[in-house]
Amino acid sequence: MDPEFWTRWLAIVILDLTLAGDNALVIALAVRTLPRRQQFWGRIWGSMGAVGLRLIFITIITYLLKIPLLQFVGGLLLIWIAVKLVRQGNEEGGEGEKGRRGTSLFEAIWIIIVADVVMSLDNVLAVAGAAHGDLVLVAFGIAFSLPLVVWGSGILAQLMNRFPWIIWLGGGILGYVAGEMILKDRVMGGWLGPVGEALHYPLPVGLGLLLTALGWWLARGRRHRAGVPEAS
Repeated sequence: MDPEFWTRWLAIVILDLTLAGDNALVIALAVRTLPRRQQFWGRIWGSMGAVGLRLIFITIITYLLKIPLLQFVGGLLLIWIAVKLVRQGNEEGGEGEKGRRGTSLFEAIWIIIVADVVMSLDNVLAVAGAAHGDLVLVAFGIAFSLPLVVWGSGILAQLMNRFPWIIWLGGGILGYVAGEMILKDRVMGGWLGPVGEALHYPLPVGLGLLLTALGWWLARGRRHRAGVPEAS
């Protein structure tokens, strides 16, 4: 294999790793309400499904670029996913793991796949450019970063059970990413003009703070119903 192959492979790995943190966060939020045995399979199948769709997207990226308001709709969808995950993360459980309420394994996998696809729209563009149409190279790069995502999401899910504030922060990060996606949409950018430039930071930050506040408020209400004193 020539040096150019490895150079392009390294570029793809770096691009995938830039998205790995957001992916691990979504996976952890989606699986943490599942029974422990199902959490592993939720992480595995959700990640594999997301990778499969990402490969498909890369092959049809020129057609995706022609879809109007794609990133705008994706941003709205990501806000909905963030609210859903934050709400589920603050639901009261029942007796032990079997009594937990929240997602089923299938629903968790579906959320992981949809959120990954939505968040990876920009990433797909960059990866497609770096790969020059070589899907083997793309798959090779993703295969390198996938174990890190699965492993990192497992650790995050455990931390969320110990430190619920991570759930609020996770929702805030997804809100910020959603705000960026909405403003990056070419159609919206044309409509908003200078207003869009003025909202470059306020909208993502505002959505991030709003989702974080929602997580705090839901957790506060749950503690109040359970008669648990406020954490210091």
